[in-house]
Amino acid sequence: MLIGELARETGTTPRALRFYEEQGLLTSERTPAGYRVYGPDAARRVRNIRDLLTSGFTVEDVQSFLPHLDGDLPPVICYHPSCEADYEVAERRLAALDERIATLTRLRDQVAARMPWLDRARRPAGERAEPHAHRPADDRAEAHAHRPAGA
Repeated sequence: MLIGELARETGTTPRALRFYEEQGLLTSERTPAGYRVYGPDAARRVRNIRDLLTSGFTVEDVQSFLPHLDGDLPPVICYHPSCEADYEVAERRLAALDERIATLTRLRDQVAARMPWLDRARRPAGERAEPHAHRPADDRAEAHAHRPAGA
């Protein structure tokens, strides 16, 4: 399978596939004309790489999972002592994701506290917020005075 075919089949780009090769995540053979040719397991491997990257793993993290990328990734990975190093990578990534979620939650709470009229969680889907609905009249005049020109 040529690079363009693999890209279409996996929903990625030839550039991403070349990057995966540069990082040692994917291999190809070359035709006499120099075109990359991928084997029959390449599509599964690329999907697994993309799944791991989308899940928050880094390219370096994915490199530690290379022996497992040619098969189907199970929905639940059972513990096995021989995979302890892989689990440590996953545990570090999970901790980093938890930290990122906490940071994003704090930022979201700050925005919601400053602009309570933006609280979309309490409105039915599709209903527009009334920007001045929860502000006293004096605050509305002050807010209008601080708007950028043309806003």
